[in-house]
Amino acid sequence: MSLFKSASLVSLLTLASRITGLVRELLMAATFGASALTDAFNVAFRIPNLLRRLFAEGAFSQAFVPVLAATREKEGDEATRELVNQIATVLAWALLVTSVLGVVGAPVLVYAMAAGLKQSPDGFDAAVVMTRWMFPYIAFMSFVALAAGVLNTWRRFAVPAATPVLLNVAMIAAAWLGAPWFGSLGIPPIYAIAGGVLLGGVLQLAVQIPALRRIGLLPRIGLRWSAVRAAWAHPGTRRVTTLMLPALLGVSVAQLSLLINTQIASHLTVGSVSWLTYADRLMEFPTALLGVALGVVLLPQLAAAQAADDNERYSALLDWGLRLVVLLAVPCAVALLTFAQPLVAVLYHYGRFGAADVQQTALALMGYGAGLIGLIAIKVLAPGFYARQDIRTPVKIAIGVLVLTQLLNLVLVPYLAHAGLALAIGLGALVNALFLLVGLRRRGAYKPSPGWAVFGLQVLAASALLAVFLTWAASHMAWIDLQATALTRVGLLALCVVGAAALYFGTLVLAGLKLRQFVRQ
Repeated sequence: MSLFKSASLVSLLTLASRITGLVRELLMAATFGASALTDAFNVAFRIPNLLRRLFAEGAFSQAFVPVLAATREKEGDEATRELVNQIATVLAWALLVTSVLGVVGAPVLVYAMAAGLKQSPDGFDAAVVMTRWMFPYIAFMSFVALAAGVLNTWRRFAVPAATPVLLNVAMIAAAWLGAPWFGSLGIPPIYAIAGGVLLGGVLQLAVQIPALRRIGLLPRIGLRWSAVRAAWAHPGTRRVTTLMLPALLGVSVAQLSLLINTQIASHLTVGSVSWLTYADRLMEFPTALLGVALGVVLLPQLAAAQAADDNERYSALLDWGLRLVVLLAVPCAVALLTFAQPLVAVLYHYGRFGAADVQQTALALMGYGAGLIGLIAIKVLAPGFYARQDIRTPVKIAIGVLVLTQLLNLVLVPYLAHAGLALAIGLGALVNALFLLVGLRRRGAYKPSPGWAVFGLQVLAASALLAVFLTWAASHMAWIDLQATALTRVGLLALCVVGAAALYFGTLVLAGLKLRQFVRQ
């Protein structure tokens, strides 16, 4: 399967995940609005998600996948199978200890994440309870990440890309069926969503097992202490853990930034955490469909090219990924900056989610949109370092970006409130991507292919026309006032999206860009 087809498959399945995720968020917004309890849920959900990014698709995947790909390339499938067994054993015991500590220490974690919830005692207590319910989710998702790393290295992209749908389905069922039931029992209805998260983690892990068994790589976890000691002493385990140390620091820096921002938001107007969360969900559409898909497909291929010492292919892979980022991320950024209010109104403006919530969420979405290109480019550029088993350089850059982001918060938040937090993240992502690009260029790992200047002008011209069209569409239709006619509003949005896509890609074709080159590559 070609890289483009692989990335398209991952994007298509990720699209299904994001669509079900939007349905989930729509139900959440309509049922619970933006309140102290939704802030409590979002804080509680961020805690296991924060650790998931440490143990799962964050530091663990960054260290595990390159070692896995290199082991398979150089030592064969049998050695790779042994590596998977040993890593799974160490991971299982580490997660057991972490889950127990997390459940016991939930009050401390919630206070550290969002002390501002103390403004509403019910909100703080609810966040503690939901954190305890959801904390074991990290254990399930860490094994999902291990399975995904194995399957992606074997080019089995479908199952890992499709499994997030199950989390959304579980949470939708919890909001639709569980919340009313909990309410009838006198239990806060939002607790049902926390139960849905845990169920989603179980389901995601369950579907990975048959996929791993089919390729003969279902891990065997050692339960005795002697097995744990042997797993820890395995050279592959030592290599992964050695790489994980700087990776943990790098991911911790990113999560520290999120923690600080959540802490700041919890002290702003009630609903600020939720506005940022709803905007983040929309921003995840382009970052997941393009950035995550490219990262998933490129990392094993880059690691294999590095192991084979094929520098030309290594550079060509990065060049292809970056051109695809520019081709698709630039128009997405234009859309978020010029068309934020219509997007938020059509997707969230129902039930208890009012017009003021639309305005505030749209402001946050525009802040994220300013840095969307950087957020997506990082997903291509960072694997360029991970594949070379160089995690220290991205970590150093991340630390610098953390400092910059907090300095931007000092300047922006007093004037823009929660939207300033989103804008600081966006601007920091642009700087992060720029330094990653410069680092790869200086190392000679990436040499741009000819034609970038013309390609950039073509994209710029098409994006300028797109901006004019979307600005007109956003200002000449009463998107908020159309709440009573939901189907009309959805239809108008669909027409605008189709028209925008036709205008953008039509302009590119007229400008002489051959889109088939991306498919062939």
